[in-house]
Amino acid sequence: MTRFLTLSIDGSQAIAIERTDGACRGYTSGDERYPGDLLTLLRLGESALANAASVLAAAPEIDLASATLLPPLQQPGKIICIGLNYADHSLESGFEPPAYPTVFARWANSLVGSGQSIIRPLISEQLDFEGEIAAIIGKRCSRVKASEALDYIAGYSVFNDGSIRDYQFKSPQWTMGKSFDGTGGFGPAFVTADCLPPAIAGLKLETRLNGGVVQSASTDDMIFDVPTLIELLSAAITLEPGDVIVTGTPAGVGMARKPPLWMKAGDVCTVEAEGIGVLVNSIADEPEA
Repeated sequence: MTRFLTLSIDGSQAIAIERTDGACRGYTSGDERYPGDLLTLLRLGESALANAASVLAAAPEIDLASATLLPPLQQPGKIICIGLNYADHSLESGFEPPAYPTVFARWANSLVGSGQSIIRPLISEQLDFEGEIAAIIGKRCSRVKASEALDYIAGYSVFNDGSIRDYQFKSPQWTMGKSFDGTGGFGPAFVTADCLPPAIAGLKLETRLNGGVVQSASTDDMIFDVPTLIELLSAAITLEPGDVIVTGTPAGVGMARKPPLWMKAGDVCTVEAEGIGVLVNSIADEPEA
């Protein structure tokens, strides 16, 4: 298994691998040995990704304290999000569990890395958390059957689908409330699929707000597992290397609580996906214009 990190060091983008002991080795984009950013490597194919891992294994060690973690992919071509994919969350949201996935989009401007702040916009107080796992496409695919779908997954990451609830429900389409600048936590790492259970079956997914558990579930509780999502999405949409599929959140979101539990400045939200990583984001208010 390889864990790739995308970083900023002294204003330069870097790519690194994280070893099992927590040490990181990598190169900045200005170094002639820099193998390329993660999106470029995914588009070049499996051999490029494997070669980059080999090159980075011999790279100098990086002090993470002097670096900023960025989203693993800076500008993915598509960010496809799945709503209501856990039956308990569907019911708490006032919907029957769907017979077909609820699909909406996010934009790259909404992404922030682990350790960066999720931004509460000034025009809303209804900033909610949604801990999720993101599947990342490694090969172009169209009309793929579920039985073959895992061949097209390069790896996984952790996601916090920060949602501005009042804007989400201003219309039947959710994209506005899901794409505010700086609301989507993504990271800390891109983890290759080879050493995770097939289809990420049986992994624990947990969200904590200020240290208290607010969501906890198993990926086995998903209504549509990863292979099924690939089959259904690729029936209509050609999936490209680096596309991100955000697979849904379990029950416990702030909107469904009485009273509602909204994230506010100074809070810290942590999403942990077993075997994949721990995504940590503080909450900050949008600066005054």
